[in-house]
Amino acid sequence: MINIIKSQIQPLKLSQSDNQAKMHQGDIVNVLGVAGSMRKGSFSTHTLKLVLEEAKKYGSDSRVLELREVRLPIYDPSGSVSEELYRDVNGNRENVLDTVTTAIKWADAFVLASPDYHGSMSGAMKNFLDYFWEEFAGKTFGYIIASHEKGLTVADQMRTSVRQCYGWSMPYNVSINGADDFDSSGNPINSTLANRIKMLARDLVTYGTLIRRQFLQDVMTKEVSHSYASRYREYYN
Repeated sequence: MINIIKSQIQPLKLSQSDNQAKMHQGDIVNVLGVAGSMRKGSFSTHTLKLVLEEAKKYGSDSRVLELREVRLPIYDPSGSVSEELYRDVNGNRENVLDTVTTAIKWADAFVLASPDYHGSMSGAMKNFLDYFWEEFAGKTFGYIIASHEKGLTVADQMRTSVRQCYGWSMPYNVSINGADDFDSSGNPINSTLANRIKMLARDLVTYGTLIRRQFLQDVMTKEVSHSYASRYREYYN
């Protein structure tokens, strides 16, 4: 069974020098998996971890953010700081939003995993997406849906949210049908699913690296004005 990837959040400073280093390091892309299920032992979360583990084979640094653990409160567009945003960690008060924001900024590419709830993504996933915008621009997204009906509308709705934030989406998604697709050890018994997991991992790292590198290059190059990336220069500097 796959080794579980633990969330390891590291600080990120957005600066010109950091962007240059990212652009020239070539073969490393940071992939963040976001698990949108509130259920312990979720099949969508398990599949997400399989994809992230596979992505490591292509030189990525892959990590997971489980929304059932961070427990973001409902997004408040007024921007007021709520006590709900804080939790105790080893006796210290930690701002959950700061932790999540650091993880989002660290990522060059994402895999969003959600169960199918009434033909839509989970409330936790939608709430997570509501918090961010500029942080998603110029990054590539893959999608995993746990559904008895392929979850096509779920994937479409996540793509719509990402597109509105100027993110790029893989043109396909991974769909799973609960326990029918795995053995008792958690290994895929569906050959199509197993191949799909490998394909998403490879494509996300490959295309995610190319898109992120070009986006950062366009952000850094002041002579480039006819690109949506130019809109984000203030954010990255």
